[in-house]
Amino acid sequence: MKNFKNIMRYIGKTSKFIDYPLLITYVVLCLIGLVMVYSASMVAATKGTLTGGVPVTGTYFYNRQLLYVIMSVIIVFFMAFIMNVKVLKKPNVQKGMMIGIFVLLLLTLVIGKNINGSKSWINLGFMNLQASELLKITITLYIPFMIEKKMPAVRQNIKLILGPILFVVTCLILVLFQKDVGQTMLILIIFFSILFYSGIGVQNMLKWGTLVAIGFLIIATLMLILHMVPSYLQARFSTLTNPFGQESGTGYHISNSLMAIGNGGLFGRGIGNSIMKLGYLPEPHTDFIFAVICEELGLVGGLIVIFLEYFIVYRAFQLANKTTSHFYKLVCVGIASYIGSQTFVNIGGISATIPLTGVPLPFISFGGSAMISLSIAMGLLLITAKQIKQDEKRNKQRKLDMKRRFH
Repeated sequence: MKNFKNIMRYIGKTSKFIDYPLLITYVVLCLIGLVMVYSASMVAATKGTLTGGVPVTGTYFYNRQLLYVIMSVIIVFFMAFIMNVKVLKKPNVQKGMMIGIFVLLLLTLVIGKNINGSKSWINLGFMNLQASELLKITITLYIPFMIEKKMPAVRQNIKLILGPILFVVTCLILVLFQKDVGQTMLILIIFFSILFYSGIGVQNMLKWGTLVAIGFLIIATLMLILHMVPSYLQARFSTLTNPFGQESGTGYHISNSLMAIGNGGLFGRGIGNSIMKLGYLPEPHTDFIFAVICEELGLVGGLIVIFLEYFIVYRAFQLANKTTSHFYKLVCVGIASYIGSQTFVNIGGISATIPLTGVPLPFISFGGSAMISLSIAMGLLLITAKQIKQDEKRNKQRKLDMKRRFH
């Protein structure tokens, strides 16, 4: 009873520091996701096209997504109102995360389930666990933790965090062995965003990155001129530049996705009225859910979803600029790059802006691992924001006390 009172007292004391605009945005995105998963999957589920030819109830995917959302919301509220971010700075917690994620990645290679050509999932019965999703969280916490420990010397000598870098590289190799290029790319974006924002080796990264990019462009141009580009790469390039020219072949999915986006017009055809979800779009409830959103809710609906996703990213960078703590700063940047890059890669892929990679739209697409991983990231952002606000208030109070003392 005493412990319960202490918990309630702690919640009452710290709840005023919760970033409620972030929390509300998260809940709204989850609710939009639930509605759109039901709309995108209800017809296909009854026909069995999403379940290997076995017809199921129209609410099959909705019910499962509802379970994932409930689990995720509980995690977020527990983290936001009860957890203290300082717990995550303890060395034993960091070691536990590293060992745990490494074991999960190895287990995935041994007993993993193969879905769409990638051996990335461990079947837990009630859901498929994707270890690479949890790796994003581990990197977002572990790299900032190690950078803060080695500051400021690490800015001049990147070798001081060579161990953590090798750990990330090893984990990335394990993800590549799972044949999951999309997740590998997203993890790299998170990793380099944290390094870049911390100021570690920025000059070298800019110098060598520019040289590598120029070299790549020269080689690519020569290969195109000399017709040395492999046929599968030519197919991907032509699909990206002219999907309707390959409408009955490699451009089938992209051209249908673009038609769905175009069909929606300004305000959409209405919830449940998408035509392209009726067998024309593959995985309309996961990878292509944004196309269904645009068809049913129109350009306005699509822009609202994009605004909500990038409000979280904007707010995370705002918080990063408010604190002097390298750990809190880099955790915010890691989460911003996680949500921002995944949103861009998903929408860019289904709109033929970049090649398709098969990653879910944050908080919207159907899926347990992605939903839980993104919600943990959201919880981390909320407890980091809470600590930043508490530190900010404490610093202001300290300055006021000093002024009073001198006057």
